[in-house]
Amino acid sequence: MDKSDKIYVAGHRGMVGSAIVRRLTAEGHKNIIVRKSSELDLRDQRAVQNFFVTEQPQYVFLAAAKVGGINANNSYRADFLYDNLMIEANIIHAAYLTNVTKLLLLGSSCIYPKFAEQPIKEESLLTGSLEHTNEPYAIAKIAGIKLCETFRDQYGCNFISAMPTNLYGPNDNYDLDSSHVLPALIRKFHSAKLNGEKQVTLWGSGKPLREFLHVDDLAEASFFLMQHYNEPETINVGYGEDISIYDLGLLISDIVGYDGEIVFDSSKPDGTPKKLMDNSRINKLGWTPKIGLRKGISTVYKEVDKSHW
Repeated sequence: MDKSDKIYVAGHRGMVGSAIVRRLTAEGHKNIIVRKSSELDLRDQRAVQNFFVTEQPQYVFLAAAKVGGINANNSYRADFLYDNLMIEANIIHAAYLTNVTKLLLLGSSCIYPKFAEQPIKEESLLTGSLEHTNEPYAIAKIAGIKLCETFRDQYGCNFISAMPTNLYGPNDNYDLDSSHVLPALIRKFHSAKLNGEKQVTLWGSGKPLREFLHVDDLAEASFFLMQHYNEPETINVGYGEDISIYDLGLLISDIVGYDGEIVFDSSKPDGTPKKLMDNSRINKLGWTPKIGLRKGISTVYKEVDKSHW
């Protein structure tokens, strides 16, 4: 990408999209196009096509998605499937129609089978059953991957896809009804500390293992892939290490300064037991993450606006 190239970042107000905009800006790119959802409904095919025809972006970072944690995924299954299918299909098709030079679709590690061999290689896609709680979201993301592959096969489009692991960072969602586990724990422990609560209850058994990547590392990886990766196969973007939910709770409670008890509600679902990405493919290309988990969480906790909690 040249500094003058027109770049569209779909989902620029979300955690991932805003991080990509920050990275592009830091790299000297000034011709960045964005639209708020109130200005452009990405589920509306005609509106999306008109936008692409008018703006003619050369590069597209597809970071727009309806996202949420285990509770939101399981409660709004139709919305997660429909909205994400429409967003991806409309943008990818419009990118093809307007001869976009290159498009990067950002997906999720939940596309892989629930019991995939660990660490999860890209080849594990579609080799087993998905985790039920986020199956609709995963199916939508798999469809996006296949759209990129098939538009490449049939029309020669340089559309690539990357699958990040669990993310955290600036502009994360801290709503306890819809957030992912890490921001939810930050808010829970902060509130418990403020309110003098003697214990914090977490969902499940605490045994599942999860991998967490700071969103600024993902933004750097996305920029790197847009510059250096042009293959049809999806590529993993992870941190390379995982941590149990129990140990994550201990880490966050220590960072927050909460000294009460941590208990687990085993009646709540655990989700996938282990989900560690195999990052060897992107590592061989020359990219590795830079932000450690403790440092990343500490920075996020220090900088997030906690006034509305």
